[in-house]
Amino acid sequence: MEGHASISPDVLARYAGDAALEVEGVRGLVESHVPRHRPVRISTAENGSVSVELQLELERGASFPEVGTAVQERVADYLERMADLRPARVDVVVGEIGPVRV
Repeated sequence: MEGHASISPDVLARYAGDAALEVEGVRGLVESHVPRHRPVRISTAENGSVSVELQLELERGASFPEVGTAVQERVADYLERMADLRPARVDVVVGEIGPVRV
């Protein structure tokens, strides 16, 4: 059978956000006050490679490098498993710090 299937950037963003929220030390996704600037953005380059940018709130006391690396790995693995897509980049931006969840 011939045809083409694709996954919308909104679905990929939802997957990436869900994966990031599973990482210990991540409190949530940060909504921007800038119009059309979502907490998870998916970009596709001309060569077809996909990049992910996540705006996160981390728990106070969390190690930024450790949590950032864990988020990058978790998001890349999750998108590869769920959408058969390995992102070229996963950028993590810490936008807020909040109290530790209990």
